[in-house]
Amino acid sequence: MNEDDDILRYDRMVENALRSVVRTAIEEVIESYDGSGGMLGDHHFYITFLTDYPGVQIPDYLRDRYPGEMTIVLQYQFSDLAVDDEKMEVTLSFNDIPEKLIVPLGGISIFADPSVNFALQFQPLGEVTEDDLILQEMPEGDDDPDDPDGSGGGGASQTGEVISLDKFRKK
Repeated sequence: MNEDDDILRYDRMVENALRSVVRTAIEEVIESYDGSGGMLGDHHFYITFLTDYPGVQIPDYLRDRYPGEMTIVLQYQFSDLAVDDEKMEVTLSFNDIPEKLIVPLGGISIFADPSVNFALQFQPLGEVTEDDLILQEMPEGDDDPDDPDGSGGGGASQTGEVISLDKFRKK
């Protein structure tokens, strides 16, 4: 028995447990979503994932446009939302073209619900470091889903546009 066999990987246990929060949140949306205009209350999810993570299935033009990382917003216009222990699936409209996205839960790097000032940031599964999981608070006052960058332009969550979450990351 080597030294590594004696080590309990609490970091991985915590990472997996918190990824189950993402799965459970999506499951609850599936149970309550009626397809008639959005999630319950003001809830909405920003989900950032690695586009080159094994198992991610997105159209080539989206992978070309967003090499490495992409953020989607689940609030008003989505369909066919599904989740299991390994992946989430959703259909979103990009330039009025519905596209099915399949994202392994291990490929999610950020999950945020700005309506309740909640965010989780993950390291990709399989690339575990000592900073395995970073919980971060979202900045106060940054919970307007229609104005994610504070520019007053609005509408990103309603049109299926991809937005940047750099302001939510710790520098």
